[in-house]
Amino acid sequence: MKKILNIISSVQGNESFSNKLSGAILEKLAAAYPGSTVHTRDLTKKPFPHLEESHFTAFYTPDEARTEEHREAVKHSDAAINEIKDADIIVIGVPLYNLGIPSTLKSWIDHIVRRGVTFSYTEAGVLEGLVKNKKVYLAIASGGVYSEGPMKSYDFTESYLRTIFGLIGITDITTFRVEGHFKAETKETALPKALGAVEEYAY
Repeated sequence: MKKILNIISSVQGNESFSNKLSGAILEKLAAAYPGSTVHTRDLTKKPFPHLEESHFTAFYTPDEARTEEHREAVKHSDAAINEIKDADIIVIGVPLYNLGIPSTLKSWIDHIVRRGVTFSYTEAGVLEGLVKNKKVYLAIASGGVYSEGPMKSYDFTESYLRTIFGLIGITDITTFRVEGHFKAETKETALPKALGAVEEYAY
């Protein structure tokens, strides 16, 4: 039995290819780990606020010195961090928007990457991630093909997410992709190919 956190960031709802891919991953996880629970965080319905000075001030104020304003500013971050720490597995739907991740997903990340909470520096100045023993599945969707070929250098989704999650200690990351669904030669096979990869993966 696993605790699964499902992150939605596509604005296209049931028509979203990243959501369809995430759904297939969740089904396989449910079969592999009977009795698992899924908590869904839909960032399109309840987006996290973009970071402002009030957030940074609250983050770096010791808990015992925080005012009510500080506690209000830090509540989203605390809630998000508690969710990822509580989860065994995190499934993240990632549509490629303008070569990168949706701004709502970036805002969520900005709230979970906190010095002294999810990462720190050792006395030697080496960065250490504090979130351990988590598995992440990325369900990336793009109209073009970015995992290989001439457009690969334009993909700033997977490389960024692997780097930022590695910063906080999460390095066990598996990526599935629906790609090429806007291209005439691949639009009919893009989703079936991705779902086939999900089906064949050993969970």
